[in-house]
Amino acid sequence: MTTSTHPLVTEAHRLAAELLAPSAPRVDQDVVPAAHIEEIRRSGILGVSAPRESGGAGAPDGVAREVAEILAGACCSTWFVQTQHHTPVRMLARAAPGLAVRERLLRPLATGELLAGIAYAHVRAHPRVPVRATAERGGVRFDGTVPWYTGWGLNDVMLLAGVTDSDEVVFAFADAREQPGLRASAPMRLVALTAARTVSLTLDGLQVPEEAVVLRTAREEFARVDLPRSTNTTPAVFGLAYAALDLLGATPAELEAADGLRARLDEVRRRAYRLADHAVPHEHLEERLALRARAYELLRAATTAAVVAGGGRATSVDSPAQRLAREAVFLLIQGQTAPVREAHLAALAAV
Repeated sequence: MTTSTHPLVTEAHRLAAELLAPSAPRVDQDVVPAAHIEEIRRSGILGVSAPRESGGAGAPDGVAREVAEILAGACCSTWFVQTQHHTPVRMLARAAPGLAVRERLLRPLATGELLAGIAYAHVRAHPRVPVRATAERGGVRFDGTVPWYTGWGLNDVMLLAGVTDSDEVVFAFADAREQPGLRASAPMRLVALTAARTVSLTLDGLQVPEEAVVLRTAREEFARVDLPRSTNTTPAVFGLAYAALDLLGATPAELEAADGLRARLDEVRRRAYRLADHAVPHEHLEERLALRARAYELLRAATTAAVVAGGGRATSVDSPAQRLAREAVFLLIQGQTAPVREAHLAALAAV
């Protein structure tokens, strides 16, 4: 994995070495501590992609990806909570200057004063509409169920989306707390990342004022913009794979396996990030999907190698090898869309 000299990459390495990796076994069996999020706030990482004029770092996408790799490899649960924050920040940064919600929230989110979560993946379920948005006097009413919401109890605000009867997607900010019209389930028990405090949300007439709306867009336009974003490989895949390979090296056989897998991983990472930076996001979609499937194949191989090398020790609940293997299973479906699922299954069928 390449390492830049950007200050936030240095901060990510420090957090990983001093806080996240040492406590990852305990966090995996419990919950992401508020203290972890506080340290990430202090580091400036929550503003990695936010505009400088709003208090963020304005760092290049390559820096944001490397920070994500480092955090995910050290403690995937903590990475998963904080990664939700960056989408609302980017959406606010792209909004028109002077928009009420932009003026109210961009700076506190960019500086880390507030932490945001996201509640919009359900929009991809078309033609089903899990959350309906309805215009009401002075604002928008949301009804339905958000199947997955991560960071409950840690986030201050959420970016919520619903679809109107006219097939328009409405994005708005709401407080991330129980209130009239919003109720959270008990935290979900998952095979991995249970610590990330994921719940489902029941919306029964949640009222959001018009000044909290950040975007209205046709559902077809949302799908068009979302497609290339979902076909790119998430940096967490590379972060976990490199962390697994770092566990190898006690024997010549382990070194040989690690070196071979690392070389292949480096090449896929290089090609995937080159496409992520491509000037035309909607080009090379088949190649993006193929690289995403290949990256998951290498992640599976790397985590399996770590388990094999660990032997019986790898079956312990506090073994980093088995934790990384379980986290790799989670990443298989994180951000999954129908095209991603189909491409991945086709790649597996060809193995």
